[in-house]
Amino acid sequence: MEILFFLSAFVSEIIGTIAGFGSSTVFLPLALLFFDFKTALVLVALFHIFGNIGRISFFKSGLDKQTLIIFGIPSVLLTVIGALLVKSTPQDFLKGILGIFLIVYAILSLWKEDLKVKESLFYSIIGGGLSGFLAGLIGTGGALRGAFLTAFGLPKEKYIATAAAIALAVDLTRIPIYFAGGFLSSQFYFYIPILLIVALAGSFSGKQVVKRVPQKTFKKMVLVAILAVGVKFIYDLLRSLT
Repeated sequence: MEILFFLSAFVSEIIGTIAGFGSSTVFLPLALLFFDFKTALVLVALFHIFGNIGRISFFKSGLDKQTLIIFGIPSVLLTVIGALLVKSTPQDFLKGILGIFLIVYAILSLWKEDLKVKESLFYSIIGGGLSGFLAGLIGTGGALRGAFLTAFGLPKEKYIATAAAIALAVDLTRIPIYFAGGFLSSQFYFYIPILLIVALAGSFSGKQVVKRVPQKTFKKMVLVAILAVGVKFIYDLLRSLT
């Protein structure tokens, strides 16, 4: 069982590195096959931190510091609120709403390639705040963050590095709240160093793929990933209602 868990983590990190987000989106449903929601939420968040450290290290020359500041600050602030609401909020309902937005955005962007969100302080605050809030609340805000950052038209190296840095700040904010809530039992602490190794290996492997992908193709891959996440979220909502 543990081998399958760590293997799924490795594959999730490769996907997350290529798309610039998504390791937690892919890994969380898989982790739920092995653990309860709270345990899975913490383990995936820790894994996400390690993966983002790897991405920042491998793509650090592309970091867009201005976007990091104006997008990252509202992300961190709203993450606290989202994390505090975990115990009292229906997760699948929120995922369903987010899923509708992501599907509409991805389809429009694939259909109309020049579709862009205006790169402004207002949209950075909205995108950063919402993605941070959702990351704290449902464990994954990367798809929404990716939708805004992709619309800004950042080169792939800047996109990956900046998204990873913002996600790292968000994870460092929400994880102490999860630990304070007693979400992770001490019997799983030995998973932490193993997840670090797996995350770094996955980030490195993903980088080798990204280097060979043209910018235009890269954007389409991210949009397809966003679309897939949206469909998955709506599926989760419908399943919860039946």
